[in-house]
Amino acid sequence: MRRIKGYSVKHSLIFFFSSLLYALCQMLLSNIVMEDDLWSKFHIQLTAHYIVVFTMCVADYKLLTFLNKHIPYSKNILYRIIADLTGLFVICLTLLWVFDFVIYDVLLISRVGMPSFATKFALGILTNAPIVLVFELIYYFQSEQKAIADSEKAKREVLLFQHETLKAQLNPHFLFNSLNVLSSLIYLNPQNANKFTKALSKTYRYVLSLNQQPATTVAEELDALDSYIFLMEMRFENSFTLTIKKVAESEKKNIIPLTMQLLLENAFKHNIATEESPLDIQITIGDQYITVENNIQPSSNTDKSGIGLKYLTKQYMLYGKEVLVENTGHQFTVKVPYIQS
Repeated sequence: MRRIKGYSVKHSLIFFFSSLLYALCQMLLSNIVMEDDLWSKFHIQLTAHYIVVFTMCVADYKLLTFLNKHIPYSKNILYRIIADLTGLFVICLTLLWVFDFVIYDVLLISRVGMPSFATKFALGILTNAPIVLVFELIYYFQSEQKAIADSEKAKREVLLFQHETLKAQLNPHFLFNSLNVLSSLIYLNPQNANKFTKALSKTYRYVLSLNQQPATTVAEELDALDSYIFLMEMRFENSFTLTIKKVAESEKKNIIPLTMQLLLENAFKHNIATEESPLDIQITIGDQYITVENNIQPSSNTDKSGIGLKYLTKQYMLYGKEVLVENTGHQFTVKVPYIQS
């Protein structure tokens, strides 16, 4: 189907014939109200009514385009309804003034026998109200279709993110370091080696379970994080400090799984941690955000991609949330908002 500026010829024909039919109906209504002869100058009456209907359609479309941008229903339903009604009255008054000026002052048609301003305004409201309603219904159904499409897209992106996150976490580098630590512990401290194996198993079991849960509570994340922290303590020993501050009721809120683990991994990956210069990490679980802070001690690690942080940023965007990152040169801070499950 040929398209003209984004609209197909089919849509243009549908609009023309539907608006023509509506103009005919309005002409019949006005003739009944005014008790005029329907067949007297039929073509002139129909043309005049069609011009009115067409002009109203254009004005209503411009109005609703403006309202959809600045006062959508999702923002405030009451304000939107008030804006619709106000726009309806303004359009009718404006068009009525313009048409009266053209008819009486330009074409010099006599006012004798013509309906009063109030009658014409009432007919204008009756004519325009259904047009506004139709446009609103069209916008509503288009919004519903877009929401469904966006939801399906979001689900696909969530699955893709989970797959990529699993790959990022189950990487050979992390496993290689863990196995090195485990190998050393087996000879030096068999008891800790046993604990290390259980913690590693629990960490991987939690990661592998994430395909079934797009969100998790802070309490569940902290429980899984204990095992990861233990692995890091065995690996780095006294080379880092970790402080977790919690606010009451905050553990019931929802976040993306692996949020804190990815942020801790990001801190260890990009910074040096030694006994002489320990890495200081603070996790604050507040009312609005989970804040993860660490002092900056840049490592010579050639991989500076920050994959984990990029994944988190993209994932929270799917929920309309923004991950805040601040780098002062001495302190690196990430604030992660809570989400609705």
